[in-house]
Amino acid sequence: MKNYLLISQIVISVFLILAILLQKRGQALGGAFGGGGEFYLARRGLEKKLFFATIFLGILFIALALAGLIL
Repeated sequence: MKNYLLISQIVISVFLILAILLQKRGQALGGAFGGGGEFYLARRGLEKKLFFATIFLGILFIALALAGLIL
């Protein structure tokens, strides 16, 4: 059972990393670290779905980490 949790946590972490990297805005290296000074008020379409998928994957990753500690 613990092996399944570990494998699923690794898979979720890879998808979480990809979702975060796909949200990168800006063309300079500073954009990857929150620089640039721009802000966006509305997310639409695929960007909004990717944002919610990132939140869901983050919550799922934390839940799996806590489940691994309990079991």
